[in-house]
Amino acid sequence: MTVRFFEPLNEFDRMFDRLAPTAAGSMPMDIFEKDGTYHARFDLPGVDPETVELTVENSILTVTVERPVEDTEGANWLMRERPAGRHSRQIRLGPLVDTGNVDAAYDRGVLTVTLPMREEAKPQRIAIKSTMSLPE
Repeated sequence: MTVRFFEPLNEFDRMFDRLAPTAAGSMPMDIFEKDGTYHARFDLPGVDPETVELTVENSILTVTVERPVEDTEGANWLMRERPAGRHSRQIRLGPLVDTGNVDAAYDRGVLTVTLPMREEAKPQRIAIKSTMSLPE
């Protein structure tokens, strides 16, 4: 005999995710900073890189992708979790980002957007001048 525990919150979450998938669920993302540059990575499996739209406007980075809907007419779906259709994700960029030098690359289903920090926003080392005179 198999015993299965019913967890109402987990079941509700699963049902809600099926009815209204979130942007994060259809386009998971990581963001990190290293050496004065921000890096945003988006998982986009099955997306043709030619269909990815990347824009920066008013300090907002927008990534829009289109996953084709499979022609499965007459199929009896047992499970369907892979999102299809048009999806978009936005990131508000702060004043530290040099929006004029954003770069992007796509490799093996991962879109990497490189967001350099403005030169004036990077930490700077300040030289200290000595005003002490040496004995003669």
